[in-house]
Amino acid sequence: MLTYNLSNGEGPLYTRLYQHIKRDISNGTLTPGEKLPSRRALAENMGVSTVTVDNAYGQLLEEGYIYALPKKGYFVSQISGSIIFPEVKGKKKSSSKLNFKKKARNNITFDFSSNKPDADSFPFSVWAKLTREAVSGHSDELLKVSDYSGIYELRSAIAAHLSSFRGMSVDPDQIIVGAGTEYLYGLLIKLLGKDKKYCIENPGYKKISQIYETEGVSYYLGSMDEYGLLVSELDRSGADIAHISPTHHFPTGITMPVPRRLELLSWASKDSSRYIIEDDYDSEFRHKGTPIPPLQTMDSFDKVIYINTFSKSLASTIRIAYMVLPPHLAQLFYDKLSFYSCTVSTFDQFTLASFIEKGYFEKHINRMRLQYGRKREQVLGIFEEVLGSESKSSGYKIVENDSGLHFILELNTRYKDAEIEKQLLSKSIKISAISDFYMDAFDAKLDAASQGKFIIDYSNMNIALLPDALKEIKKLLS
Repeated sequence: MLTYNLSNGEGPLYTRLYQHIKRDISNGTLTPGEKLPSRRALAENMGVSTVTVDNAYGQLLEEGYIYALPKKGYFVSQISGSIIFPEVKGKKKSSSKLNFKKKARNNITFDFSSNKPDADSFPFSVWAKLTREAVSGHSDELLKVSDYSGIYELRSAIAAHLSSFRGMSVDPDQIIVGAGTEYLYGLLIKLLGKDKKYCIENPGYKKISQIYETEGVSYYLGSMDEYGLLVSELDRSGADIAHISPTHHFPTGITMPVPRRLELLSWASKDSSRYIIEDDYDSEFRHKGTPIPPLQTMDSFDKVIYINTFSKSLASTIRIAYMVLPPHLAQLFYDKLSFYSCTVSTFDQFTLASFIEKGYFEKHINRMRLQYGRKREQVLGIFEEVLGSESKSSGYKIVENDSGLHFILELNTRYKDAEIEKQLLSKSIKISAISDFYMDAFDAKLDAASQGKFIIDYSNMNIALLPDALKEIKKLLS
């Protein structure tokens, strides 16, 4: 008869009994096929209730340590392998510790480089109404997996928006919806091939280079002038894919002029393996004049892949982006990658589709364009009040091109960028320099040319605190 001391140990009695029997099965004390005592007999022998034995046997049965035969009782199972890991008395935790370095907040009170949209202006009431309508109107569809490229309703709404806002003629079947541009970049690498050489703008958005590195693809850092990516250098690099943001480049703010765009399209047309990834960053917010049409509308060779996101125009937490593929690449995507599931929930897709279809998105963009335009003028006015009018004597210059939500502040100072950032951080003020976004060790000449240029993003700026922050900057001017 099995006899165990259940007075020691943690947890309920049935757990202790289960552990003892499991240990004896694991170490071979109880052999395969051996019959266990009946529940009543074991309960009487151990001085416990039959419920305790029932629960212990039930757990062993569930895990496969024992099996039951009708009207015969419980028997020890044949365990494959000589030993199942026995219970270890007084388990010790692993001595290794995870070393995740959390980003230091440094008690930032003012941030010149925050690129998040103004959260207070998000249309919560409209969005809440549309989410309720999505539940009531699409309840059956919400629990189904959407098409690999996203639900048709959203792709159709995006196509209509691109037609009216960006002059693009797009079939909804050319559109692929995904949870953020980073995810879409990964899909594009799979579509175009890891054997291709990619070119990214330098300076630029560092996450793009990090994605290419983790995907194991070869990439080239393309130099820029005042008009954008240098095509002559691109040609010599042997790159197949040019990844650019011609509408409003980050961080420089450059808007690529039409002649340079045509030069890029000519480069792409010269080889069947060449393509341009056009990231239409910040295209929604132009304050003066008519936006330059996207490269995609100028492309007669089906060489441009257009990418955009709703994270900048709506909210940074709305991780919905999309890309527009040329027809032959859309077909290739279907043939090669349609086994991928769309990474955006059907619920969010229906809500956003309705937001666009019913005109709320256009109203929101128009309202935010006016609001950001007024905020921009207010910010520029405070710069002049605190730092004086732009001149050599004032020690600063504003560089902007009337589009996007940031501009460049050029400072005439004896301090290097890193010193300025450090001194301002000591005052709980965060600012980022253009030099921070170079992705290679550039030479002294380029180093000198890039110094003293800082990004001023006013989209989520607390204007009430701006004067005091500018006074700290003024102390650093030569």
